[in-house]
Parts: sequence; C-alpha cells; structure tokens
Amino acid sequence: MQHRYTYSGVVAVFLLLLAAGFTSCNQTKGKATDKPETYRVTNPLVVDTTFQEEYVAEIHSLQNVEIRTRVKGFIEQIHIDEGRNAAAGQLLFTLSSRTFREDLLRANAQLKSTTAELKAVEVELNNTKLLVEKGIVSKSELEMMLAKREAVQARIEEANSAIALAKLNLSYTGIRAPFSGVINRIPNKRGSLVDEGTLLTTLSNNQEVFAYFNFSESDYLNYITSGEMDQFSTVELKLANLQLYGYKGRIEVSESEFDAASGNIAFRARFPNPDGLLKHGGNGKIIITKPLRNAVLVPQRSTFEIQDKVFVYVVNDQNIVKQKAITTGKRLPHFYVVESGIRPGDKIILEGVENLKNGQQITPQEVSSANLLNKEDEQ
Repeated sequence: MQHRYTYSGVVAVFLLLLAAGFTSCNQTKGKATDKPETYRVTNPLVVDTTFQEEYVAEIHSLQNVEIRTRVKGFIEQIHIDEGRNAAAGQLLFTLSSRTFREDLLRANAQLKSTTAELKAVEVELNNTKLLVEKGIVSKSELEMMLAKREAVQARIEEANSAIALAKLNLSYTGIRAPFSGVINRIPNKRGSLVDEGTLLTTLSNNQEVFAYFNFSESDYLNYITSGEMDQFSTVELKLANLQLYGYKGRIEVSESEFDAASGNIAFRARFPNPDGLLKHGGNGKIIITKPLRNAVLVPQRSTFEIQDKVFVYVVNDQNIVKQKAITTGKRLPHFYVVESGIRPGDKIILEGVENLKNGQQITPQEVSSANLLNKEDEQ
C-alpha cells in the first residue's frame, strides 16, 4: 500500500510540473506576439480655405408678359407659332375688325354732318348779328344763336372723340409684340371668339434671367457686414439636373424687408443666357463661395459617429489612443471643419478607426497633414 501511494504522488507532481511548463510556454509565446499594431497618425490642418453654400432659386425671364386682347372679336389670323422668336413690333394676332371699321365710318359721317350744320349755324348767326345792330330783332335772339353754335361745336367734339375711339379699337385688332422674345403656348386658335382681356399667349425675353433666392436674417447680416461683398456678389447656378450652369451671375438687389412668416429676405442674381438654355419658371440653386479663415480641418475618414456625435481617436505620449468627441461645422470635400474638441497640435488616427478600441496602444506612423491635403485634393 505504501508503495502505490508513493507512486501516485510522483505521478501527480509530474503532471503539475508539466502543466506549469505548458502555461509558461504559452505566456512566453503570447508576449512575443502582442506587439502593438501600426496606425498612421496626423495633425489637424489649419488653413485659409473657402466653402460653398447653396440656396434654392426660382428663375425668371428678364421680361415676361401676358399678351391679352383689348377688344372682343374673332381671331382671324395667327402670324407666329409657339416657341418661335418674335421681334419687337412684329404682328402676332389679327382679330376681326369689321365692326370697328363701321364704327369709324359712322363717326366720320357724323363729323361731316355736324360740320355742315355748324356752317349753317354760323351763317344764321352772322345774319342775326346784323339784325340786332339794326334793331330789328332783340339781343335774346343773338344769345340763342350763340348757344346753338356752342351745341353744334360740342357735337363736333363728340364726333372727333368717336373717331379717335374707333381708330383705337381698330388698332387693337392687330396685336403686336411689345419687345423681342420667345412666344409661349397659344391656347386659342384661329376662329376662336375671344372677349376683352382674354389671354392669347405670353412673351419671354430670355437674353438674361433673374434668379431669386432667400437669405436668412443671419446670412443677410453676415453678407452685408462681411466687407467682402464684391467677392460674394459673383455666384454660380446649379441646374435641376445637378450640372453647373456655364455662366456666372452677379447679385444685384434685395428686397427692402424680411418676410414675417419665414424670417427670410429675397435676393436677386442676374445671369446671361446667350444660348437660351434657361427658361422662365425654372428652378435651380444659387452657389455662393465664401472664405474661411484659420479653419481647423480633420479628414472625414479619421472620424466615426456614436449616437449622432462625431469622435476621433487622439494619441497621447505613451501611444495610447483615447476616444474624443469633436464639434464639427462646415463640411468640405473629404474634410470636416472642427469648431471644438481638439487642438491643432493633437495627434489623431488617420484611418482604420473602426478597428480600434479606447485605451489601446499602437505604434504610430506620422503623416504630414500638408501632404495629406494634397492627396485629398487629387482624389
């Protein structure tokens, strides 16, 4: 019995020593493989740069008017087609004019008749004056003749007014372009009966266009007090297809008061339109390029978000990474503008932040922020 007990104890001790040796080997092997991973680090970049802001805009022609009838009548002729260019003074529509021609003839006949009557009254008046001088008739007869002459003269003025009105109405039957422009839709065709004030078409002068957009009160104050209004005045236009318009515009005027409902104030920019690409009623976005002084930038790939907050990993002197929240402002291509949270001298992880943990030790590989900016620009 004593011999078996001693043998079993020896076996147990041997197994314990073997296990201890195996654990020691594993620990030694683990220490050999736990070398910190290498990550590229950089500093926030401090630069003078620019950023762009966009404002929704409505496009209006330099001139856009409705062509309406001024008299009632049938459309006898349409002298131009939809979408065609019209020159200033060009005849566009002809309305039936027979009624107005007859009115003019009637007014002319009335004038002739009244003029003849006036001549007869003048003869009679002269005779009455002679009779009054000889004492044959009383002065009251002369006064009656004078009154009769005034009545006939008034009817002559009325006839002249009727002639002028008939001529004016007759001129309204020929409808001409008030300026050079493009004819839009023509809803009433030849033979249609149109009343006074009926819309015949609209005419747009698209040689230049206005783009109306709104500034908030804060943007307006920044614009006015910036001291760089000449720089801000030149703007670009992004079209509805997200392409930039080929010509730059210039801010000209603004309204005199803020809209009570929205708190905005409207501005107007003028754009050349030599190719006729822009049309009245279109939409786009005004792009204003503004300067940004001493901006602190971090690459967007250096950041990550947790619950709507933006973070970066900052590396300390012991090469330990620490998660740090930052406040971002403007968003530039490939970069965020940092308003608070880090300083220009801090070292941040450039990329691979998704593989890091707070408090992890790394081997830093420094990258110049200036070189980084050039590479981002090339992208």
